[in-house]
Amino acid sequence: MSALTIDQIVPGRHDIDVALEALPHVEAYLAKRHDEDTVRVVVVDEGEESLVIPRGVVDLMAKVLALVAAGESVSIVPSHAELTTQQAADLLNVSRPFLIGLLETGQIEFRTVGKHRRVKASSLHDYLSRDDQRRREAADELSALNQEMGLT
Repeated sequence: MSALTIDQIVPGRHDIDVALEALPHVEAYLAKRHDEDTVRVVVVDEGEESLVIPRGVVDLMAKVLALVAAGESVSIVPSHAELTTQQAADLLNVSRPFLIGLLETGQIEFRTVGKHRRVKASSLHDYLSRDDQRRREAADELSALNQEMGLT
């Protein structure tokens, strides 16, 4: 496993406009076709060329289009990629010292290479999933307390 340079798409106005136009078509197509494992895409350029793409890739493309349409920057990182602590902190949108704290308390798995820490992208995903679950449970608990106290 090696470290990875993370490329980022930073959409400009033209990218946003194109994504806004394409997104409804992709979403409508996916909504109609629930059970297919592949999607056939026709590329119209100088001639028509048909491509077969895995359904999961098209689902991911729809998510990327939605983010670009919203003007958000997008990065795609393979789950096996090993990241530096700065890359991992950037992906989580936290400071490097905060990330180091998460690593040292065992909330995110990592390994050391010499004196350096390396974090698998899948470990970041696992952490985010657990954190989202904790947040949902806390929100549910607050909602229940509000109802119990008659505040809602």
